[in-house]
Amino acid sequence: MSTLKIYNTLARDKQVFSPIEAGKVRMYVCGMTVYDYCHLGHARVMVVFDVVQRWLRSSGYAVTYVRNITDIEDKIIRRAQENNESIAQLTQRFIDAMDEDAAALGVQKPDLEPRATAYVPQMLDLIRKLENNGLAYQGTDGDVNYSVRDFPGYGKLSGKSLDDLRAGERVDVSSGKRDPLDFVLWKAAKASEPVEVKWDSPWGQGRPGWHIECSAMSGDLLGEHFDIHGGGQDLQFPHHENEIAQSEGAHRHPFVNYWMHNGFVRVDNEKMSKSLGNFFTIRDVLKKYDPEVVRFFILRAHYRSPLNYSDAHLDDARLALARLYTALKDVQLASVAVPDVNNAYGLRFAEAMNDDFNTPVAIAVLFELANEVNRSKSPELAAQLQALAGVIGLLQRPPEDFLKGRTAAAGSDADSAAETCTEAGIEAKIAARSAAKKARNFAEADGIRAELAAAGIVLEDKPNGLTEWRRG
Repeated sequence: MSTLKIYNTLARDKQVFSPIEAGKVRMYVCGMTVYDYCHLGHARVMVVFDVVQRWLRSSGYAVTYVRNITDIEDKIIRRAQENNESIAQLTQRFIDAMDEDAAALGVQKPDLEPRATAYVPQMLDLIRKLENNGLAYQGTDGDVNYSVRDFPGYGKLSGKSLDDLRAGERVDVSSGKRDPLDFVLWKAAKASEPVEVKWDSPWGQGRPGWHIECSAMSGDLLGEHFDIHGGGQDLQFPHHENEIAQSEGAHRHPFVNYWMHNGFVRVDNEKMSKSLGNFFTIRDVLKKYDPEVVRFFILRAHYRSPLNYSDAHLDDARLALARLYTALKDVQLASVAVPDVNNAYGLRFAEAMNDDFNTPVAIAVLFELANEVNRSKSPELAAQLQALAGVIGLLQRPPEDFLKGRTAAAGSDADSAAETCTEAGIEAKIAARSAAKKARNFAEADGIRAELAAAGIVLEDKPNGLTEWRRG
């Protein structure tokens, strides 16, 4: 079987995965700040890293997967005060909602879900180490800050140089800092804040800054040096950059070997934001679409590519997923506990997943297998289809349960299929794929190929550079 390669943001390249401890993987993913319902961006993080941990386990690794919960932060304090409720009540309410959303999307629970408020002692220990190493100081306003210019490796994850950074890019600039680039490790208590967000410390009462929380939690649960750290692309700078500065500044050795970042979610090709009125919570979307359709939609795009949300794309995903379930509907499945990765389909599926978790190509393999099941009605191949799909959390329901829920959407599905399957539509997709390949955006090119495969269109790239197509 092929060797797993992961795109490492720190190295800016795909690298062969080699765990620190043979056969074991320790992975930390930045989770949610719980003051509101989870949105589509959160859904993508949850599903992407759920698939990562599933594939690692399927590959034989013993995985310790940690995804934290940020339950103390400025937005949480403000929202609790606005609602006239305690922070504990607010955060628990949205933790419960997050768990419901994750379960609906087929996201398995992480092995550990630490809450920041339970790790304040570890944060204080880390800040003390930074102070002893000459990297932390208390400002005139009482805050304890990290001295960015005293850490030689700052900027290595994001590629930003200190000279290029401006104070306006920082979230928490204050007059108590020696340098506007410095960031807060410990925030001095304010009279207006409730007592439940005030902890005693060597620097006076206060609460932790956001960045120190993840360094403390990951270090305590996974060790000072671990394998994989993940999160959304928006966290690469400054959050993950600051985590590196904190952890490596305190411990004086490497922090994480592989950094993974999933791409942004866009809505109708625009950035999702409340100000634009195109902000969707998971709950908004699940009122209209089956949760497995949403999961399938997320996995049809490579995790590092932008994900463009629209009703048309969700309708198309629903149609495509129905094609897979239809292949299973009239076949008596043979009993298969685990997928066979040694036959042609299993090998190609594994090759795709080992190529930086390339789910669009893996899904294209599922459609090829579904076509063969439709032709042969083979119970063994049908079981293989369901087992392979199960590795990424798909096709685990009785086919009838999914298909009967599509009746009301049949009209929109038909429209979507017609648009995709016209000759003009196919040629337009092929042209877009060719442009993506020329731009070396291979993840996008693979996604287009998978999208066409979902519509029953098989592409064949010729030596002369042209691409021919046929209906599968």
